Amino acid sequence: MAIDLKSDEALKLLHEVSLGLVREAKVDVVDGADVVPDFTLRQIAILLTVYLEQPPHTVRGLAQKLGVTKPVITRALDSMGKMAIISRRRDEADRRNVIIQRTVKGALYLETLGDLVVAKASKIPASPVR
Repeated sequence: MAIDLKSDEALKLLHEVSLGLVREAKVDVVDGADVVPDFTLRQIAILLTVYLEQPPHTVRGLAQKLGVTKPVITRALDSMGKMAIISRRRDEADRRNVIIQRTVKGALYLETLGDLVVAKASKIPASPVR
């Protein structure tokens, strides 16, 4: 399914989704306060890869896909792991590999993110025909 957006519409959508993430997308309540993750674009790319592409996902594979080093992926996963958005475990077949796993909290967050994108996309006015 192709979505027909002009570049200014796509940028407006990205802007609205970014604002929505900052303002609205909550992960959990900790000590009575909502936790709003401040994901980097790299973390968002990792999160979407893990949840939208077929597993298994490894640190090595994510590093290759994103074109960064394994330590870069590890640092991103450390932050995301603290929020229980993803989890990691050693690959029993090859102990050198770390398998990245989805979590319920991460799936719920992405569902919220998807709903946010849909809501913001429906409010983007179409560009005038040129």
